[in-house]
Amino acid sequence: MAKIVIFGNLDSASLAHFYLKQDSHHEPVAFALSEDRIKESTFEGLPVVPFETLEKEFSPREFEFFAPLSPRRMNRLREKIFLEAKAKGFRLISYVSSKATVFPRLKIGENCFILENNTIQPFVTIGDNVILWSGNHIGHHSTIASHVYFSSHVVLSGHCTVDSYCFFGVNATIRDALHIAEGSLIGMGAVILKDTEPHGVYLGNPARPGDKRSDELENF
Repeated sequence: MAKIVIFGNLDSASLAHFYLKQDSHHEPVAFALSEDRIKESTFEGLPVVPFETLEKEFSPREFEFFAPLSPRRMNRLREKIFLEAKAKGFRLISYVSSKATVFPRLKIGENCFILENNTIQPFVTIGDNVILWSGNHIGHHSTIASHVYFSSHVVLSGHCTVDSYCFFGVNATIRDALHIAEGSLIGMGAVILKDTEPHGVYLGNPARPGDKRSDELENF
């Protein structure tokens, strides 16, 4: 059992608190937030403390950290907090739901949040800071790099490679043996039949790249 500080005070943080309390051996003890965003002193009945000085109150020798943030800025915001927490000396835990289907020797990094009804087939490798929301299928012999976000009911077929900073919308489908390039945004319901280009935005069935790059989208 580890005592955990969770970053945030929105839905993802609330859900992380629930899952860790109900379905893990970890004990959430506090929430951390950027000091200028703290409006209330407690959240979910636990204290909210400034992230900037977190290590002074919660020593990395005694506490661990979890930051299951949204995919804002194509996962760059979550990466920033992840790296800053590691620089402070914290170990970041990963959570895999007991209701997910996984197999022995799954390789998984730090700060991953894998929810119920995910099926992760054998010989899959998952990097750091990856979120798999509920109900995805991750095909055998696939590799997912760090800082990636899957929403729900995505099918990633076998032998795929997913580079960093990608996002997959609900019900997206990726054919087997494809390379999903860095920063690809795969839209809701998109069907990917070919390798993608870096920072492309892919919509439709079959999916085609849009006019804008994913790192140019203002509201994502």
